Amino acid sequence: MGLVRREFLLLLGGGLTGLALSGRQGEGLAAQGNLAVQGLLPFQPVATSLPLPSDGLSAAAQRQRYRVVRISDKLEIPKGYSQQLIASWGEPVGNSRFGFNNDYLALRILNPQQALLTVNFEYISAVPWQQAFAAVVGKALPYQAVVAGLKASGGKLDAFQLPSNDPLRGPIRELAREALIDQGLGVIRLSRQADGGWRRDPGPEDRRITGLAGLDDPSQRLRSSGPAVAVFQQRQRQGYNDGLGDRIIGSFGNCAGGTTPWGTVLSAEENFQSQVPEAVYADGSSFPPSARPFQCTEKELNGLGNPFGLAGNKYGWMVELNPADPNDPGTKHTALGRFRHEAVAVKAKAGEPLVVYSGCDRRGGHLYKFVSQGQVNDPSDPANSALFAKGTLYGAVLQADGSGEWRPLLPSTPVAPLAAPVLVPHADRQKGGSERLTQQEQLQAYAQRYPSLGDLYPGSGDAQLGAILIDAHYAANAIGITGTARPEDTEIDPRTGDLLIAFTSGLPGEEGIPDPSIFKGPRGQSPWNEGWIMRLSETGNGRFRWRMLATGGEPNNGGLGFANPDNLALDPSGALWMVTDVGTGELNGERNGGAYGNNSCWVLPTSGPQAGQAFCFATAPMESELTGPALTPDGRSLFLAVQHPGELHGVRRQGAEEARSFELHDRSGQSFNQLRWVPLGSNWPDGSTNAWPRPGVVAIRRDNGKPLLAP
Repeated sequence: MGLVRREFLLLLGGGLTGLALSGRQGEGLAAQGNLAVQGLLPFQPVATSLPLPSDGLSAAAQRQRYRVVRISDKLEIPKGYSQQLIASWGEPVGNSRFGFNNDYLALRILNPQQALLTVNFEYISAVPWQQAFAAVVGKALPYQAVVAGLKASGGKLDAFQLPSNDPLRGPIRELAREALIDQGLGVIRLSRQADGGWRRDPGPEDRRITGLAGLDDPSQRLRSSGPAVAVFQQRQRQGYNDGLGDRIIGSFGNCAGGTTPWGTVLSAEENFQSQVPEAVYADGSSFPPSARPFQCTEKELNGLGNPFGLAGNKYGWMVELNPADPNDPGTKHTALGRFRHEAVAVKAKAGEPLVVYSGCDRRGGHLYKFVSQGQVNDPSDPANSALFAKGTLYGAVLQADGSGEWRPLLPSTPVAPLAAPVLVPHADRQKGGSERLTQQEQLQAYAQRYPSLGDLYPGSGDAQLGAILIDAHYAANAIGITGTARPEDTEIDPRTGDLLIAFTSGLPGEEGIPDPSIFKGPRGQSPWNEGWIMRLSETGNGRFRWRMLATGGEPNNGGLGFANPDNLALDPSGALWMVTDVGTGELNGERNGGAYGNNSCWVLPTSGPQAGQAFCFATAPMESELTGPALTPDGRSLFLAVQHPGELHGVRRQGAEEARSFELHDRSGQSFNQLRWVPLGSNWPDGSTNAWPRPGVVAIRRDNGKPLLAP
């Protein structure tokens, strides 16, 4: 039995009986025949670009089948399953519209026939957005005029400082406004049909919280809670003051998320640094808007907060929203820390503190745990939201032997950076921001100069703690929190209470390095780009144990056949659903995920003879990503978001495609060459020639009405 499969079975509680694999992972499956036909799965796995153990083919048959492949610009799902488009970019939602690049989905069942779907809208893909805007939204954008106007300045400009009579000021603000309207959160009401399908059923709950919510109507500004409120309200500060006190305009960069046991939704603000300054001063105040100027080129649209003077320290938080309350503007809970939030998972047990796990999605980002000061009385009580305001944020320190501890981000915590190179709060506290330490001697001198976090961040009480939490990533670096491999999702296993974590990529980057003693491939390879799913078990007294339960990568290299796991979801049967985040840009000279091809959705059984294996359930349209898997409690419907179709090329014109060549391996390890025909751009969801690509949400169900994975 292969190591990856054995660990998966042990870690998820499955037995070691049933189908046994000998030698290399997946060896012997060819003789077993089609797994779906045997009744081990209710579906035939969707074909991917790679030969996989689950295809049931011999080595010779794999070489024959995969020698020439033509990629589809469709959401491909198994036979016996149907998909329905629920909503797509530009459709009316309340007094606004369905946003762009839909990501996390949260389903709240109101009654057997009605539900609310909360949707995150993460960012703008400049090429397809500007191409299709006029046709989809119904008005023209001044995009090309702004590009031309910024050409002399290299595509960038501090638009906040433009005088009111400058001819570029109006077009820039209009362009930035429309792009921020297409980000944030949205709530739509759904109805279940007689055949079990779903459709939109607009109601009073339908609304948008955009990236500029509250700019024109102060009553729509988001609230804030926790220690950073003291920073927002400071009269004297080192940096920029937006004049709004503890209220906040809008939310953007909304990527992953989670739900609470009392029915609210947590929305994670991830790559906020693309729109506003990330750097802050020692007192937690923001760098000025000029630190992140407005940027507009043919393929880039960033710095959207600059024209409106948005304060960077008010973004990068976890936002809580009650989807059933149309009057709730949303609250940013600062005790949970400010960083590039992705994953969030909530653990609420009566008589215990509220626990929230989250991750910072950057190379070398950290895994965090918030523990509330107060205790939960009733996990379903909406009053639990108040527990987000006070508590302690911890960072995970992982050891190569599978142990770990939670280290608090408190003023008293000693400064002890792990290893160089590392980015830490700038030693000149008047300058603010961060600096890179590249030598061990520099780390030692830094720790001698600033023995504790309290020596790095001035003040006392909430103002001091708030400054630390605003600068959480760099403060965590300073106290030796482990650099990880882009944690993109966390889920609580309801059977054990353990934490499942999707780490997307173990490549090093300019901002940080994943610990290579922990984040390595199934055969010890480092660096390893293809990612992992980890299981973390709390052992008490601030300590835990961790182990990898599934590793991405080609089967020939010991992986399970997928790459870059992203969002996770557990269905009522206990099966783990996972979608991938293979980049659509160019990486190491390869585009669209290289050998892995289009992004995909996978099922990983956690019990029975197929536990420890991965089966492809869906492949995405061109240049897109599948995100936010959300399952109905009965396991009969799966909601998926199709994000950024056509991100590289925009609309696919006249069926354009190109040929690419890849060296692959069959199940025996023998290499062969594949010729792959790849569409350029996308026409999803319409599918007709030259149709504009639009992000959207689909609902998938089984034709026979049974749960998705029922026998």
